[in-house]
Amino acid sequence: MTKRSELIKKTRRCVVKIGSALLTHNTNQLDLEALSAWIAQIAKLKRQGIEVVLVSSGSVAVGMGLMGWVDRPKSLHKLQAAAAIGQAGLIEAYQNNFKKYQLQTAQILLTHDDIANRKRYLNARSTLRTLLTLNTIPIINENDTVAMEEIRLGDNDTLAALVANLIDADLLIILTDQSGLYDKDPRESDQAELIALDSATNPNLLAFAGGAGTTVGTGGMRTKVLAAQAAARSNCSTLICSGSVSNVLARIFAGDELGTLLTAEGKRIKTRKQWISSQANVNGQLELDEGAVIAMKEQGRSLLAVGIVAVQGDFRRGDVVDCIDSEGKVIARGLSNYSATECLQIKGLVSQKIAEKIGYIDESEVIHRDNLTLL
Repeated sequence: MTKRSELIKKTRRCVVKIGSALLTHNTNQLDLEALSAWIAQIAKLKRQGIEVVLVSSGSVAVGMGLMGWVDRPKSLHKLQAAAAIGQAGLIEAYQNNFKKYQLQTAQILLTHDDIANRKRYLNARSTLRTLLTLNTIPIINENDTVAMEEIRLGDNDTLAALVANLIDADLLIILTDQSGLYDKDPRESDQAELIALDSATNPNLLAFAGGAGTTVGTGGMRTKVLAAQAAARSNCSTLICSGSVSNVLARIFAGDELGTLLTAEGKRIKTRKQWISSQANVNGQLELDEGAVIAMKEQGRSLLAVGIVAVQGDFRRGDVVDCIDSEGKVIARGLSNYSATECLQIKGLVSQKIAEKIGYIDESEVIHRDNLTLL
C-alpha cells in the first residue's frame, strides 16, 4: 500500500469543496446533473462511515443566472444581491438531492468576523461537530450577502481550509476544473507534469501555482496551495483534483491516485493555536533578530522585547501580529501583549527594563508561547 492510499484509507472526517466553475460549467446556470452525481457519492461515503462537510461555491453565479446577468457585477452590493438570490436556489438544490438518500442538510454561512472572534469561532466549531454527530451534511459558504470587503475571507478555498481546522478533518478535497497542481502551467507548456504527491509545506509549491480563477469564481491554483498549507496546520492533508472525473469521490476512496495530494507532515496543534493561525486579518508585524527566530522555532520560546528589531502596523494589545525574520519571511503569528506604540518603545530591551521605559509592565513576554503558532 502506498503512502497516498494509506492516508486516504485512514480518513474518517473530510471536507469537500466544490468550485463555482464545476457547479455551473462556467455559465450562470446550476449544473443539476453534476451536482446530483457528487451528492450520490457523498451519500456513499456517509454509508462507509466517513463524515463529510461540504463547502460550496456558486451562489453568486446562480443568482446571476436567475437575474439574467451575463457579466459578473463589479459593485459589491450587486454581488451581495446576486449571492442572496442565488443562495436560496443553491441550498434548495442540495436539500432536494440529499433527501433522496435520507440525509438532512444544514446551512452555515460564515464571514471572517466569525473566525476572528474567539467565542464565535468556538461556537462555530461546536455547532459543526454537533451537526456531524446528528448524521447531517453541513453545507458551508461565505456569507457574501453581508460581508464587506475588509472582513471577507476572499475565496472558498480559504474557507474550506478554515473549516478543516474547525472540525479537525483528516482530509480536505478541493474539486476544481483542473486535474491538479502541475510543475508548469499546462496551458503554456507541453512539458508540464502533474505533481501527484508532495508535502504541503514545500516552499516551491507556490511557484508552480497559477494566477486568477475563472470568470465566475474568485480562486486560482495559488489559493488552493495556500489552503493546503493552512489545513496542514491542523494535520489535515489536501487533495486537489478535477471534479469532472466520473465518480471522482468514490474513486479517490477506492484508491485511485487522482490529482495532487499535499500531505500534512506535523502534529495537530491545539484549538487556540489553530484559531490564531487561521486569522486572515493581521494587524501588524514584528521583525525579529536571529536569536529570537532560533528561540521561537527551535526551542519553543516566547517572544521577548529584546528580540524585536522593528515594528510595523498599528495594533493594540490582544491583536494578531505576524513575526518575520530579517528577510521578511513570516515565521509565526501570535497575540501581542503590547500595542504597536509600546512595542516601538520597548523593542531591543530586556524584560526588566520595560517598566522603566513605559512606566509599567503587564507581561514579561511580548507574545507568550501559548498565544503563538509557528507558520
